[in-house]
Amino acid sequence: MSKIIGRQNEITELEKLYYSDRTELVVVYGRRRVGKTFLIKQIFKDKVKFQHTGVSPIDQEDEKNRLKTQLDSFYYSLLGHGLEGYKQPKTWMEAFYQLEQLLLKLDNGERMVIFIDELPWMDTPRSGFLSAFESFWNGWCNGRDNIMLIVCGSATSWITGKFFKNKGGLYGRVTSEIKLSPFTLKETEEYFDNEGIELSRYDIVQSYMIFGGIPYYLSYFQKGLSLERNVDRILFGNRPKLKDEFNRLFKAIFTNAADCKKIIRLLATKHSGFSREEISTATRIALGGGLSDTLSALAESDFIIRYIPHGASKNNELYKLADNFCLFWLKYVEPSQENTDFMTDNIASDVLKHWKGVAFEEVCWQHIPQIKRSLEIGGVKSRTFVWGLQGNDQAEGSQIDLIIERNDNIVNLCEMKFVGEEYCITKDEELKLRHRIETLKETLKKRQVIHLTMVTTFGVAHGKHSGIVQKSLTIDNLFN
Repeated sequence: MSKIIGRQNEITELEKLYYSDRTELVVVYGRRRVGKTFLIKQIFKDKVKFQHTGVSPIDQEDEKNRLKTQLDSFYYSLLGHGLEGYKQPKTWMEAFYQLEQLLLKLDNGERMVIFIDELPWMDTPRSGFLSAFESFWNGWCNGRDNIMLIVCGSATSWITGKFFKNKGGLYGRVTSEIKLSPFTLKETEEYFDNEGIELSRYDIVQSYMIFGGIPYYLSYFQKGLSLERNVDRILFGNRPKLKDEFNRLFKAIFTNAADCKKIIRLLATKHSGFSREEISTATRIALGGGLSDTLSALAESDFIIRYIPHGASKNNELYKLADNFCLFWLKYVEPSQENTDFMTDNIASDVLKHWKGVAFEEVCWQHIPQIKRSLEIGGVKSRTFVWGLQGNDQAEGSQIDLIIERNDNIVNLCEMKFVGEEYCITKDEELKLRHRIETLKETLKKRQVIHLTMVTTFGVAHGKHSGIVQKSLTIDNLFN
């Protein structure tokens, strides 16, 4: 058995559900490639009585035959698990009836795990799939106490809409929902250690800035190669391992993949994000339910985040790109994929400099709990914000990467810097930092105090202008 990295809470939950004395409907969901299937197969390897995976829409060019393709695939899975004496089903009602007959044949009184992977793919237009699934669960599974039905899906918006917000036959039927997240930096380090891949924490952070802790992407790393050579091999050249991953990613999850990609491409152009109105204007997707649904679907799938800047009203909500892989792909892979040595040639050049700054900020945002623990404020209630003030003719604008506003009246103004050595604060840099502190102070309550907090790769160099820093964290703290 391959070693499972992290996932301790999920393993505990799944094992508890397996040994319960009631029927369980378990929904496991999360970003595509995050390791849902691997987790279930490793935990229940010898306990699954029936397993099936929906057919990817990427592999179905003929939309008219999608229902038949899904039904045929399901039937072959039934045959593979021992079904005999039944013809190919023509409807999902018939298909699930055949599954019931197979399970009756296999039932020996012990716990029966049924695993249906990529369930959203099976729900093709006008197929009647969901009604048949509801009937199977409510009419057959619920009458038995030894059934554990596990369904997985990468289409998070489908999962939340059809299961968690369902007002029909599946309302309140899910007994456990498990959202699988990407690896943290620490888990990424554990993965590389387990695979015998030697990388420094500096390079592991850079790998995270590109691949975002997605296990499937990390599985392509080859032992004995540098970070640069691995990235070139996986993403660049004539035959990269992930040649068309960006397009496949969206086509596999969203029915309106083209609109989703338009929005992602736009958000990749400005780190602070855009309003709904700006997104509508730039993409020509009309304001209304369609755009709202698409933005919600992208947010639920963790490609984007919505946030309200510090001090702004709810009407000023912004959307920003949060997926590390998409950011790197659009900025460098798409325009330069044929360059076999792109990463090797540019790792130390200014070509990647701006991206490194933005991507490192995202990594820090993805590790807020680790930052709080390192500041020894894990038990203090707090809120996190991006803060910005637009400049004008009279005053210079300010942008603050991260603010942690704490209930103990301390506000951590966090500046993130990704450099190859200790970060040196110059006179000009100190003036800029003091300006940001003073500008932010004007928006706070009088009892609040600002602590300038630097999050850098290797710390802040001691010097004439470093005294302004109240707290300094390094990338080691992000592995906390």
